[in-house]
Amino acid sequence: MGSKLKVAGWMALGAVAGALATLQLQANASGSLAPLPLEEMRRLAAVFEQVKQDYVEPVDEKKLINDAIGGMVSGLDPHSQYFDKKSFKEFRESTSGKFVGVGIEIGAEDGLVKIVSPIEGSPAFRAGLKSGDMITKIDDTAVRGLTLDQAVKRMRGDPGTKVSLVIFRKSENRSFPVTITREEIKVQSVRAKMVEPGYAWIRITQFQERTVDDFARKLEDLYKQDPSIKGVVLDLRNDPGGVLEGAVAVSAAFLPANAEVVSTKGQMRDSNMDFRADPSDYVRRGNTDPLRHLPAALKSVPMVVLVNGGSASASEIVAGALQDNKRAIVMGSQTFGKGSVQTVRMLGEDSALKITTARYYTPSGRSIQAKGITPDVAVDETAEGNVFAALLTREADLEKHLKNGDEVKDEAREKARDEARKKLEEERAANKEIKPLPEFGSEQDFPLLQALNQLKGKPVVLAKAPAEIKAEAQADKADKQP
Repeated sequence: MGSKLKVAGWMALGAVAGALATLQLQANASGSLAPLPLEEMRRLAAVFEQVKQDYVEPVDEKKLINDAIGGMVSGLDPHSQYFDKKSFKEFRESTSGKFVGVGIEIGAEDGLVKIVSPIEGSPAFRAGLKSGDMITKIDDTAVRGLTLDQAVKRMRGDPGTKVSLVIFRKSENRSFPVTITREEIKVQSVRAKMVEPGYAWIRITQFQERTVDDFARKLEDLYKQDPSIKGVVLDLRNDPGGVLEGAVAVSAAFLPANAEVVSTKGQMRDSNMDFRADPSDYVRRGNTDPLRHLPAALKSVPMVVLVNGGSASASEIVAGALQDNKRAIVMGSQTFGKGSVQTVRMLGEDSALKITTARYYTPSGRSIQAKGITPDVAVDETAEGNVFAALLTREADLEKHLKNGDEVKDEAREKARDEARKKLEEERAANKEIKPLPEFGSEQDFPLLQALNQLKGKPVVLAKAPAEIKAEAQADKADKQP
C-alpha cells in the first residue's frame, strides 16, 4: 500500500448509505482535546439521572448512553454515525462484499420481494431460484408489509442455519416452498459482457474490497473474446459508492499514468490528500497491482460512462475523474452529489464512530457536494422520458447535508418531482400497470443503446428538458387547433 494509504488506512465511499469512510485502527484521534463545556455536561448528567429515576418503566443505562451518543453524531449531517457492535458488523459486511445469507439480489414489486438475480454459485442459485421469482413468505412471516431491509435481515443469519421461503413464479403461475441453508456469500459487484461485436459493457454495482480484482478479471476476459474492442461502456448507474481504493483503481485502468483522480480537503492534516492513477495510491501493502495484466489499448479505447441519480460517492469520483481528464463521455442524468469524506475510528472492540472529516474534489477542483456530476450528454431513462428518475432522493434533499457555497433551490427539479409523483398516483388510482424499467444491460436498456450510438458516431436521443417538454406540448396543442 502506498504512503497515502498508510496514512489514511482503509477508505470507503458511499457504501450502502452513500458513506465514504476511512478505517483507522487507533482508538483515538491524535491531538489534544478541547476543554469540555462543563455546564452542558452537568445538564446532560442531570437529564440522564432524571430519565433513570422518573421514566414510566426501568431503562437500560447503557442503552441511554448509546442513544445519547447516536443522537449527538446523527445531528451533525446525514453520513456521520455511531456504530454499536451489530451496526459495525453490518457496515463491515457492506464493504467487504461478504455476508451470510442465501445469495440473491432483490428488489420490491407489488409489495413483495422480487429476486433480481441469484448470485452465481450461491445456495439460492443451486436451489433453482430465478430472476423474476417473487418471495411471498420468509419462514412464518408474510413478506407483504415488510421493508426490503426487514426482509434482508430475516434471510440472513448464521452459517449452516436454514431459512424457508415461499416462491411465486409468474412464468409458471405457481407457488412452491424451498428451504435453503445459509452460507457465506461473496457478492459479485462487477458484471460484464460483449453487448455486440466490438463493444463491451462492464457494470459496477458497488465498490467493495473485491471489486478491483473482479473488474480486472472481467476486462481481461472481454479482451480475450475480442482483442480489437472498439468501445467500452462503463455502467455506474445506481452505484452507491464503496471503497475509495476501488474508485482510484478503476479510474487508473483507463487514465494515463499518474493522472489525478481525486483530492480530499479538511482541517486535519491527514484529510488533505491527492490520489493519482498510480499503484501506490490503490494497491494494498503486500499485494500486487491487479491492473498489471490489462491491455494497453484500454488507455485509449473510446468509452462512455453511464450515470444517474443513484450514482453516488465513489462512482461520482470515477465519473468526475474520467470527465475532467477528458478520457470519457459521461452520459445519463445528474448524479447524487455525495462529496463528503467520513472517517471511521474505533472506540473499542465493539464500537466505532464514523464522522465527516473532509470534502473530495474532482481533478479540475470541483466540489460536487450537493451538486453532483453533470453529464456531458443528458439521456432519459426510457425512450418515453424519465419514469422514476425525478422521484429519486439526492444529497441536496437530505436534512442537515453539508452546504456547497450558496445553494439555490432547484425549482425545475421540484416541479418535475411533483409532476412525476402526480402521474404515478393517477396511474395507480386507475389501476394502470406501472411498467418497471428494463434490466440494465438488456436489449431494452435505452441509455445503453444511446451509449452505443455515441461510440459508433450515430445520433443520440437527448433528454427532454422541462422547457423542451413544455415547448413540445404547446406545439402539439397548436397543431390540433383548427
